[in-house]
Amino acid sequence: MNQLALRSKFNEVFHKQKLYFFAPGRINLIGEHTDYNGGHVFPCALSFGNHCVFCKRDDQKIRLHSLNFPQKGIIEADLNSIVYDKNNDWANYPLGVIKVLQNHGYQMDHGFELLFWGDIPGGAGLSSSAAIELATAVAMNHTFNLHIPQIELVKFCQEAENKFVGMNCGIMDQFASGMGKENHAILLDCNTLKYEYVPLDLQGISILIINSNKKHSLVTSAYNDRRRESENALKALQTKLPVQALGELSIEQFEANKDLIKDPVERKRAKHAVYENQRTLQAAKALKAGDLETFGKLMNQSHVSLRDDYETSCPELDIIAETCWGIPGVLGARITGGGFGGCAVALVKDTEMKNVIDTVRKVYHDKTGLNADFYIASIGGPARQMPKMY
Repeated sequence: MNQLALRSKFNEVFHKQKLYFFAPGRINLIGEHTDYNGGHVFPCALSFGNHCVFCKRDDQKIRLHSLNFPQKGIIEADLNSIVYDKNNDWANYPLGVIKVLQNHGYQMDHGFELLFWGDIPGGAGLSSSAAIELATAVAMNHTFNLHIPQIELVKFCQEAENKFVGMNCGIMDQFASGMGKENHAILLDCNTLKYEYVPLDLQGISILIINSNKKHSLVTSAYNDRRRESENALKALQTKLPVQALGELSIEQFEANKDLIKDPVERKRAKHAVYENQRTLQAAKALKAGDLETFGKLMNQSHVSLRDDYETSCPELDIIAETCWGIPGVLGARITGGGFGGCAVALVKDTEMKNVIDTVRKVYHDKTGLNADFYIASIGGPARQMPKMY
C-alpha cells in the first residue's frame, strides 16, 4: 500500500481527509535491556513505520481505525473521558498518548479521526507500538499547536506506554522513533538522555533484519519480570555502592561487588546489564573507527548474554543467530528488541547477502517449520508531518 492508496482508504472509512503524519520503527544494533537500567543503547530509525491520517471533528468524539486490524472496526472514545479499556486493543497506544498530553496540561479543544496503517511486521520487535505513539504525538502537537519539543514528545510517549498501557519499557523505542536521523545510529545514554549521532559508514556491508515470525507480546511476557529482577539487583548493590542505576557500574566494580546480590538469577540479570552497557560503548567506538569486525564480535557476545544471563532469547532466535555465525560474510548477529520472539539483526557483506539469506531461510525452516522474513534495513529520519494531502 502506498501513500495515495492510504489517502483513498481514509476517504472510504471517514469520508474526508486532512493531514498526514509518519513515525518510524527502529532497529537496535546493540545495547538490549540497558535502557531502563540506566545504560547506553545504539538504535537507529527505519525507513518504514506507522502512517497516520488526521481529520478534525466538530464535537468531542475520537474515532480511531487501523488498516492493520480491520476486524476491530472503528474504535470510539470521548475526548473528555479517556480510560484504558482492554477491548480497545491497539487503540490504547494512541489513546494513552492523548491522555498523557492532557495530564500534562495540554488541551485538545475538539475531537478528531485518526486512520493508521503500519508497514512494520506485527510482533516483530521493531517498535510498532512506539511508532503509533509518536505518530499520534506529532499529529496532536501539530494540529493543536501545542509547541512541545520533540524530546518531550518522546518522554510523553514512554509515559503513555508505562502508565496507560502497562508496559514497563525504557525510553529507547520512543527515542529512536522520535529522534532518528537518516543514515545514522544514535548512541543514547538512557540515564541522562545525552545522545550522539554516529554515521553508519558500513563499507560494503548492510544491516540485515531477520524476522523469526515467532510473535511476542511484551506486556504479557516476562519483560516486566526482568525489570523487577534488575531493580532488585540494584537495591542489593546499593547497600554498599552509591549508584542510582546498573549502567553507572564498570565491569570491575560489578565483579568486585556482585556477591552483594544473593539471588543467583538477579545476579545474572545485573551482569548482563553491566556488561551489555560496556559492549555498547565499545561497539560505538568501533563503528567510529571503521572496525566492523570488532563491532560484529560484540554483537555475537550480546546475543550470548541475552540468551544465558538475561534469558530473553528463544530457540528460534538462537537458531537464526547461530546459523549466521557459521556463514562466511556475516560479521555478527544477535537478537534485537525486547526478546521472547521477534527479530534478529546481522551485519552482512553485500557480496554474500544472497547466500546468507538462502542459507538461513533453509536451515531455519528445516529446524522449526517456520518461514523467516528478511529485510535489508534502510535507515530513515524521525517522526514528522508529511507533505500536505490534496
